Amino acid sequence: MTAYLDALGLVCALGADAPSVAAALLAGDPGGLAPADGWVTGRRLTVGAVRTPLAPLPAPVADCDSRNNRLLLAAARQIEADIERARARYGAQRIGVVLGTSTSGIHEASQGIAEHTRNGHLPPAYRYAQQEMSAPAVFLSDWLGLGGPAYCLSTACTSGGRALLSAARLLRLGVCDAVLCGGVDSLCRLTLNGFAALEAVADERCLPFSANRRGINIGEGAALFLMTRERPAAGRPAIALLGAGASSDAHHISAPQPDGLGALEAMNRALASAGLAPAQIDYLNLHGTATPHNDAMESLAVRQLFRADLPCSSSKGQVGHTLGAAGALEAAFCWLTLSPCNPDGLLPPHLWDGQPDPALLPLALVAPGTRLPGRGERRLMSNSFAFGGNNLSLIIGDA
Repeated sequence: MTAYLDALGLVCALGADAPSVAAALLAGDPGGLAPADGWVTGRRLTVGAVRTPLAPLPAPVADCDSRNNRLLLAAARQIEADIERARARYGAQRIGVVLGTSTSGIHEASQGIAEHTRNGHLPPAYRYAQQEMSAPAVFLSDWLGLGGPAYCLSTACTSGGRALLSAARLLRLGVCDAVLCGGVDSLCRLTLNGFAALEAVADERCLPFSANRRGINIGEGAALFLMTRERPAAGRPAIALLGAGASSDAHHISAPQPDGLGALEAMNRALASAGLAPAQIDYLNLHGTATPHNDAMESLAVRQLFRADLPCSSSKGQVGHTLGAAGALEAAFCWLTLSPCNPDGLLPPHLWDGQPDPALLPLALVAPGTRLPGRGERRLMSNSFAFGGNNLSLIIGDA
């Protein structure tokens, strides 16, 4: 079954809507990442912050107000008309919500707990519902008055991508006729200090696959798709989730399996589910975190499966690692690459220092101005690899 990605709303460090994000992404704009103080004591870190002002949640759902949900609201409002059309066609009870996140509202919760530690009481605005992992899906479903299944997945850096896989399953099983799916995560001190304790964050801009890579930059953002079984109306882009594959190698709580077999299994499963051969993939959006172990593992896995000249790039040099949102956001970058937002057929470039690591198998990293092949249907793969050996590959393409 083809799962059509009918509409996309998104916000990230590159912009506050699809056209602005597409323009910055495809131009190789490095401005999404910038140094910032206040996240980790004694360090000035480079982060991918959303700088657009975010509206508070509407009064009926204000108990779930958080920066995380404000990011989601900003994305959802961009496709509100599409959601209303789906409601009119299918009914509210037939529309589900599946989202990936890792922070939810823990930033607001930690502020409340800090005040309790200092003063012995929680602030008036504190609500436990803010920090529940399910909060984004509950908020979105309640705000829109939907009656289908509404839940969040939290599988670390594959969360947003796995939400798309789960949404397609709901459609295939006939549980829903349309699903709002994607991912959202926001910057917070807990996350940044946790990765700093793992010695996995870089103070400077991250350099995926470089000999000089020192770690990740954390970012934030939201990407929300409307997924259905029906082909979009004439005049609208027919872009679909053609395939998805997941694996769990359970190699280590935080380190990837060095031989890349878990990642390779996820990519092979995605190809099998789409009925495609490796040679039919036109572009690969790499997980590409700029950590020593992840990039080494991914280059090995990719070269075991794909031709040496397959165009590849990591988006994290522009937006940072958005954690629970990353799989959905990078699927959104593939969607934008295929969409009318990209009339010149450009591929997202790989931003780095141009210094390859001789210890890694070489990849065909996309230079600015590189274009998609003009032939036939286009198929793009996006990889996400997470803590605990959780691996995911999605294939987005022309339907």
